[in-house]
Amino acid sequence: MHVKCYIYDLSKGMARAMSLPILGTQIDGIWHTSIVVFGSEYFYGGTGVEYCDPGQLAVLGPPDTICNLGETEVTEDLFFEYLSSMSENRFSGREYHLFNHNCNTFSNELAQFLTGNAIPSNITSLPEHVLSTPFGQMIKPFVDALTVGPQGAHSFSDSVHQP
Repeated sequence: MHVKCYIYDLSKGMARAMSLPILGTQIDGIWHTSIVVFGSEYFYGGTGVEYCDPGQLAVLGPPDTICNLGETEVTEDLFFEYLSSMSENRFSGREYHLFNHNCNTFSNELAQFLTGNAIPSNITSLPEHVLSTPFGQMIKPFVDALTVGPQGAHSFSDSVHQP
C-alpha cells in the first residue's frame, strides 16, 4: 500500500514573499501536512485526529506538493488500532500546539510508523526556525494561546466505524 504526505502552504505563497522582511530569514511556506493511506487523508488539528477523502479539504484547496513516502506493510487493522491510540492519547485536541505539537508532528510520527521514513525536515524544523528569530519570540505568547484546525473533515475519535 502506497503512503503519501500531502503538503499544503497555509500562507498561499505569502510566507515566501513576506518572510524575509518580517522574520529576517526566508521561509518558503507555512506548512500543513497530512498522511494519505488506505483511501483516506489523515491529519491533526485543534480538534484532534481527523480524516477526509484525499484532497477534499475545500478550505485548503489541492495540496501544493505530494511526497511519496514509500510502501507500508502495516495492515489496515493494525493501522486503525494505532491511529485510535494516537487520537486518544498524544494527539487528542487538547494536546495540540501550533509550534510544538501540530499536524506536522502527527504526520511525521504516522509516516515513520507506516514506512520508517520521515516527512521532509524543512517542514518539521520550521517552528524552531521561526522561533529563533526576534519576531518569532515576539509572537510566541500569542501563538501559545491559539488552537487551530482545518474545518470540513470527520473526527477520527468520534467515528462509530473506521473510514
